[in-house]
Amino acid sequence: MSEMIIQTKNLTKKYRGRAAVNGLNLEIAKGDIYGFLGPNGAGKTTTIRMLLGLIQPTEGTIRVFGQDLRKDKLDILRRIGSLVEYPSYYGHLNAIDNLEAIRRILGVPKSRIDEVLDIVSLSKEAHRPVKGYSLGMKQRLGIAASLLGNPELLILDEPTNGLDPSGIQEIRELIKSLPGQHGITVLISSHLLGEIEQMANTVGIISQGEMVFQNTIQNLLLQSIHDMELVVTEPESALWLARDLGAVGTLQGGTLTFPGMQDPQVALLVKRLVENGHEIYRVEQKKKSLENIFMQVIGEGGVQ
Repeated sequence: MSEMIIQTKNLTKKYRGRAAVNGLNLEIAKGDIYGFLGPNGAGKTTTIRMLLGLIQPTEGTIRVFGQDLRKDKLDILRRIGSLVEYPSYYGHLNAIDNLEAIRRILGVPKSRIDEVLDIVSLSKEAHRPVKGYSLGMKQRLGIAASLLGNPELLILDEPTNGLDPSGIQEIRELIKSLPGQHGITVLISSHLLGEIEQMANTVGIISQGEMVFQNTIQNLLLQSIHDMELVVTEPESALWLARDLGAVGTLQGGTLTFPGMQDPQVALLVKRLVENGHEIYRVEQKKKSLENIFMQVIGEGGVQ
């Protein structure tokens, strides 16, 4: 069994009697990239603030590195790097000087500045004033700052917010490299569902403060019912033939669509179509995107 870096039990935060986070049981394994997904206002940032000891839970427990956050807060926080909300800088200073101010507080060796700039691919831009950086470069500098203390756990709250496609790709590739190359476990929150699909191994979906799904991305994709599409000669008669086999489909633009058709049914339909003289041009499974599945999950109030 994998070592758990974060475990929460019944984590709850109430404001004026309303639960912003309600009974959350997070489980994040060592070396994982955990995607924390949910619409804006679902409770992601509130959860992250509790994990970082910035706000106190109303109920429940938080264990990080196997320790109770209430009892060992300082020891735990020394081992965590975080980027919550937009990073702040001294715009007139360059990247090295900005990181030096943080390095002195952390008390890490000066050599660490060069190391983190290399990790985030900013070494060549290190002597330029930060005010001239693109938004993506500023986000990478924020991640560099969060890595200065050699963290074992990195918590990133919406790190690709507001970035253009190339900036998003830069951050994505950087995050994907952290567990393998640097042994860092990553918790990344986002409402950009396609991004999480391309980065994370495990996903937790939160809706209205409650966890509605927590498992691997692969298992999330398996939750979806996919459509099967066929393009054949004489599609209208093919549709009636399919109905005789108990497969209810639709015809649009010459394409037959059968929601949730299983492989044995597909094989039987193709066999019957060929026997009845139809030529089959295409048989294709239309997989739903993570976004479609996400809407399905939060719309149903969760899947098992």
